[in-house]
Amino acid sequence: MIEGADNFYVSDKVSVAAVRFQDQYRMAVAGNLFTPNNLDRSKPARAIVVGHPMGAVKEQSANLYATRMAERGFVTLSIDLPFWGESEGQPRNAVAPDLYSESFSAAVDFLGSQAFVDRERIGVIGICGSGGFVISAAKIDPRMKAIATVSMYDMGAVNRQALNHSLSLEQRKQFIAEAAAQRNVEFAGGPVSYTSGTEHELTATTHPIQREFYDFYRTPRGEFTPKGASPLTTTHPTLTGAVKFMNFYPFNDIETISPRPLLFITGDAAHSREFSEDAWRRAAEPKELYYVKGAGHVDLYDRVNLIPFDKLTAFFDRALA
Repeated sequence: MIEGADNFYVSDKVSVAAVRFQDQYRMAVAGNLFTPNNLDRSKPARAIVVGHPMGAVKEQSANLYATRMAERGFVTLSIDLPFWGESEGQPRNAVAPDLYSESFSAAVDFLGSQAFVDRERIGVIGICGSGGFVISAAKIDPRMKAIATVSMYDMGAVNRQALNHSLSLEQRKQFIAEAAAQRNVEFAGGPVSYTSGTEHELTATTHPIQREFYDFYRTPRGEFTPKGASPLTTTHPTLTGAVKFMNFYPFNDIETISPRPLLFITGDAAHSREFSEDAWRRAAEPKELYYVKGAGHVDLYDRVNLIPFDKLTAFFDRALA
């Protein structure tokens, strides 16, 4: 453990099974189903779906959250978003916000089909980019009875405007033009181009936020390359796909989720806190914005000394009672 980081945590109190199920588009979604060893299967259990950070896979952060919440009595399911990890979808690392959101509803389909799960008591946790995806899904899927986000990124806003609205309209148009030109290249059989994600080397001029992501994704702390993938493309979405985030507005109509409860967790030192604050302002009651003192954005991926598992447990205990 590095400063409380324990991304690859394994528990002897929990059983894990690799699962696959189809979404409504007949694409296979891969997941890990975590079941408490002391689960009383004579009565339906509460369950939680957990989504990984954007550009990550279920082995990065999502499995940790799923394991810890299973230790606390919940059946949990971590999933790989379509085009990432072990889930289906070509090209790899493509961006499809609608399919990302659909995968959470498909996870609810799967959990609800399990005899030991109470389909009336299923919640969701979205970490980083998955925070926006679970909100998008919950707006049209009332089977998600409670929604929690951690270190949420609004992937639409950050691509349209960047952090703190620092991207100009001209810069946005340049990015769109580059993605459009790349479509011509790939249609003609040229190589797929990847963008953004986490840098692979640190230099004297590397931005502090990139250093924060590097410390997780490019070191043994959280580095993970799925089978068949290339380490050179992990975390990097396709250029022609990333532009699709421009049309992604997960917080529009967020108030329609009410009266189902929303919990937004962010570090008080997180560069991403603006997204949780924006969502909280727009949401209707019941809602809560919870700050983790001294935590940055990536800290809440895996630093178990900072992740407020007690807060999450209390939230789902009430919401899924």
